[in-house]
Amino acid sequence: MKNKIGRALISIRSDQWLDVLDELNIGAFTVNKDHKITEINYSAQALIGLRRDDVVERDCREIFTGVPCMVSCIIAPGKGERAGEPIVEVFDEDNNRYLITRMATPIFDDNNEVTGCLTILQDHSPISDLIDRVHHEERSLKHILNSIDIGIFTVNRGGLITFFNTAAERISGYNRREILGLSCSNLFDAKGAKDICLLKDSISDGKSRATQKGSIIDRDGIPVPVRAKYMALKNEKGSIVGGLATFYDQTLVHQLNQAIHDRYIFHDMIGKSPAMRRIFDMTEVVAKSEATILIEGATGTGKDLLAKVVHSASDRADKPFVKINCAALPDTLLESEIFGYSKGAFTGAVKDKPGRFMEAEGGTLFLDEIGDLPLALQAKLLRAIEDKEFYPLGSRHTQKVDVRVISATNRGLEKLVEEGLFRKDLYYRLNVLRIEIPELKERRGDLPLLIRHITRRLCAARGVTPPPIEKQAMQFLLNHDYPGNVRELENMLEHAIIVSRGDAIGPGHLPEYLFKEKKTGGTSSSAPGGQPLGNEERRKVLEALEKHEWRRKESAEALGIDRSTLWRKMKRYGFLD
Repeated sequence: MKNKIGRALISIRSDQWLDVLDELNIGAFTVNKDHKITEINYSAQALIGLRRDDVVERDCREIFTGVPCMVSCIIAPGKGERAGEPIVEVFDEDNNRYLITRMATPIFDDNNEVTGCLTILQDHSPISDLIDRVHHEERSLKHILNSIDIGIFTVNRGGLITFFNTAAERISGYNRREILGLSCSNLFDAKGAKDICLLKDSISDGKSRATQKGSIIDRDGIPVPVRAKYMALKNEKGSIVGGLATFYDQTLVHQLNQAIHDRYIFHDMIGKSPAMRRIFDMTEVVAKSEATILIEGATGTGKDLLAKVVHSASDRADKPFVKINCAALPDTLLESEIFGYSKGAFTGAVKDKPGRFMEAEGGTLFLDEIGDLPLALQAKLLRAIEDKEFYPLGSRHTQKVDVRVISATNRGLEKLVEEGLFRKDLYYRLNVLRIEIPELKERRGDLPLLIRHITRRLCAARGVTPPPIEKQAMQFLLNHDYPGNVRELENMLEHAIIVSRGDAIGPGHLPEYLFKEKKTGGTSSSAPGGQPLGNEERRKVLEALEKHEWRRKESAEALGIDRSTLWRKMKRYGFLD
């Protein structure tokens, strides 16, 4: 498979790679064996301030005196070019300073003889991370493309994937070994999806196409918003041999749009367990109705998000979504907050003030923690829902309102009714359609999906690459009970991402409370076999410490680790006071 990929890349005309790199805003030019420049793309022309006619057929050593070769010359090795880092300083005519990155890869003929080179130029600042990963010895275009932080894949005319770079792996979750040789339809929602049609059309007529709001399907079946470009690839004879796609992860843009428009779709709730699938199916049906909805679930399960999803999928999506937390305000303020008040209703009421009901006119009112609503207000809320009218505080005139009510609680309204703390008639009015969200420990099969989704979202907000998660750390994440549910998982992952500083997330990057159950007598996270996770390593550390009477130097030597590593393990397993 690897040789086939190499031949596919080599068979593509070198001048066409200039167009590919132009799509990525990367400057490039080609040079023949006589050091004559044969072609240059628009990005390179912009970088060096020269037009194509000024450089083609001229000696590269004369043209690029300001950007000298920083690697041994591929065409004529050992002829005076100095080796060093592939970054040089260039000043334009306005004396502005630029750092230019320069890399080169050879061009071969059919006999595998070097006939020239393809050189890449790019402003250093946008790809500083690229310089950290790419050494000047890199001599393959595939290596260069693998180092670019943009998803790239190529397909043959049959749509089978022939190349898949590192950024594409990160965005999609696929390992290239899993996806190479498979149909590109695996990356799209369906055979008739817009993106795959754009790629097929580009292969068919040779014209490039782009989409600002595309999507690919990751390894877990979750859509990832992307901005993509598609183009055809041609061989030396000009015949189309396949296609190329470049795509940028738009997760952060998607989040910003949600924040601006407060719109949510079903895929913003992640899960594949039977319980979550039932919720998705039910939500899709109830969203289009006008009935009141009661959402029940423990703290942190996502009741707020589900309410927003229902609103966004309803016919009221273009109208306001207004939320009020019934547990966050004192009883004396709740009535005026929900129903508003008239001028003179109390001291300080100098003018009429609309309440949340009026703010939600035509849209959705979300009453969170409805179980904390005082009994005195429950009767007024019941009339507002049933008659669609109410009296603002201090007013003698009713206000008509067209609002759909969604309520949520973590207390269990049926039990509150039995205890006389919640009106039975209001309970039945709110409980027309009921959705119960299960706790995270009851749907552990969703944990890998949630971990990947949350990690990608948190890293997109910081503009960093999602770090890998070590096996032992993943075991802790998969086996924790999460009393705080999805909210706790999100906080835990955010903690790990910050502490790891871009490195792989290990057990030491997780919050310390995970490792304190042993000292407090709680139940520790367990591995699938029922044994506490890390039990074998903990046992070895404890044996070494006891054998050497808790002397860290001798214990570390016996374990074959340094003292600082031993200290971290002692802290992790609760051996330090």
